[in-house]
Amino acid sequence: MALVGMSQNIDEMVKNQLSNYPKSRLLDIYKSCFQDFMGAEHLVGDTLSVRRYLEYELQQVEGDSLMSWYAEPCGLQGRYVRVSLRVVQEGLVSLDQLLSAFIRSANDSVRPSVEVWKTEWEKIVGQIDEMRLGLPYYDDDRHFIADVLAQGKYAISHSPDYRAAYRPHYRIVRRDIFERELKPLLSLQHEP
Repeated sequence: MALVGMSQNIDEMVKNQLSNYPKSRLLDIYKSCFQDFMGAEHLVGDTLSVRRYLEYELQQVEGDSLMSWYAEPCGLQGRYVRVSLRVVQEGLVSLDQLLSAFIRSANDSVRPSVEVWKTEWEKIVGQIDEMRLGLPYYDDDRHFIADVLAQGKYAISHSPDYRAAYRPHYRIVRRDIFERELKPLLSLQHEP
């Protein structure tokens, strides 16, 4: 299992996304970027419900249907990390440890405004436009994202193509929390 590396620029990030997830659409690139910029999609108020949903999700997925990595950075800067539920299923990280890291990541962050994110996304998508990648449903996805942002929102789901191909099951954790608390638990598995 791997701890996937961090991208440095838009071209590299997009190429890595498409290399690792060839079924990605613009929606999926957007999602990775907004997760990196904004963190978890919402504040967590009801921790019991969040715990129940995590327990339910863990019961629904099988280890071999999860992505092959333990963790990967989101977007351009890697401010946040996607931590696969595989780490709990394999007993490397307890449910309570992942849940605590996720909740603190969601609640401790000061989110930029949607307007600030919109400006950032316009830079990113402008560069993606120039790459002329021929992504499926590109124009539709671009318009959908613009409509979401025009409504003052930013969160979207992975594309149906991505969900069907990769069955993403992860939680977003702030990179500093991941590095300090979870990564050492994963690193122990790679020592001789």
